[in-house]
Amino acid sequence: MDVSWETTASCDEVWSVLADGWSFGSWVVGAARIRAVDDNWPEVGAQLHHSVGLWPLMLDDFTSVVEAHPGRELKLHARAWPLGRALIVIRLIELTRGCRIEMSERAVSKLMSKVPGVVQAKVGAPRNEECLRRLALLAERSTTSV
Repeated sequence: MDVSWETTASCDEVWSVLADGWSFGSWVVGAARIRAVDDNWPEVGAQLHHSVGLWPLMLDDFTSVVEAHPGRELKLHARAWPLGRALIVIRLIELTRGCRIEMSERAVSKLMSKVPGVVQAKVGAPRNEECLRRLALLAERSTTSV
């Protein structure tokens, strides 16, 4: 499923939020808490350890960086056992004023990859749009004078 969101924040400002692994709990819908972030986040191979769900039914897992192109693209392998695994690509495209954030998510686990793409999109697109809205708000906040 693919979604996008336009923001007045620059690609660098959005990237600075992505590069702060501790901020994921603020913009990733469903991430209940971030438990740890590798010091080298968002370098390839770095991990952030998260929990999903509602207390007391929480699952601990992690997300790892597959590729990182600062200011342009972040490719992640997200795990949420037993729900499955997903490949997530976040791209930042510079606009005249701000940037467009594009997010693509594909199920890669055997169980979830059997769910038709149209069903995955119907369920996942609203969640991912909300993720991008939150990400944009965090990046825009960094540009606002207090």
